[in-house]
Amino acid sequence: MSLEVRGIEVWRGRGRTLGPMDLTLQPGEVLAVVGPNGAGKSTLLSAMSGELRCSTGEVLLDGLPLSRWKPRERAVRLGVLPQESSLGFGFTALEVALLGRSPHASRAEGSADLAAAVAALDATDTRHLASRSYLTLSGGERQRVQLSRVLAQLSEPVASGHRYLLLDEPTASLDLAHQHLVLEAAARFAQEGGAVLAVLHDLNLAARYAHRMAVLAEGRVVELGAPAKVLSQELVARVFGLRVQVVEWPGLPGPLVIPEGRAPLPP
Repeated sequence: MSLEVRGIEVWRGRGRTLGPMDLTLQPGEVLAVVGPNGAGKSTLLSAMSGELRCSTGEVLLDGLPLSRWKPRERAVRLGVLPQESSLGFGFTALEVALLGRSPHASRAEGSADLAAAVAALDATDTRHLASRSYLTLSGGERQRVQLSRVLAQLSEPVASGHRYLLLDEPTASLDLAHQHLVLEAAARFAQEGGAVLAVLHDLNLAARYAHRMAVLAEGRVVELGAPAKVLSQELVARVFGLRVQVVEWPGLPGPLVIPEGRAPLPP
């Protein structure tokens, strides 16, 4: 059981923006997807979520193509936090979190839904915002409330298969402390048997929290594996155009990437 990308390609006009690509997200892991701007990271996440239709290939959720799943059954297994989530109504933060319970609501909203929403707010340090209008929150607060919504959506184990959490730059608008809080919440989700794919720009955050890293460049995976094996001075220079030192640091689960300056362009 996994969320599997099998031979997918995405074409826009006459240009291929992604693929061909094979990739598997396994239960119990955090998979970080990194790469420069335009590498195809968000396109990959959109394809894996079913938001974007692949030109060729397929995405399999626990062995079945995404198109074969009924919307509700897919929603309790697969949750997505996009880069930006627009909401034009003055819902409170708690009501936004409760929106994540809609796939479970074959009945009127109940105490279990409220408990799941409150627990999700606790996980993202937004419970104190529960009665605040979403429209009055800062960008970082909105992002954490939206993560609460997705965590509430995926809060219950499914009868068969697993739960998959896809995060597109979840730390982009957050301060340092909340960057770690959000990724710690993702790590707990994986420890509880879920699977997490997170698009990240910060290589050090990726190295700290990810079990595996997929490095994308020009729409393809150029490296895949444990952070300690993937991250190297040569790779960062080649893919990101940056000179760095990659060092092991006592107490850190992954390597530490220390920038030195822009790498010279290849001849």
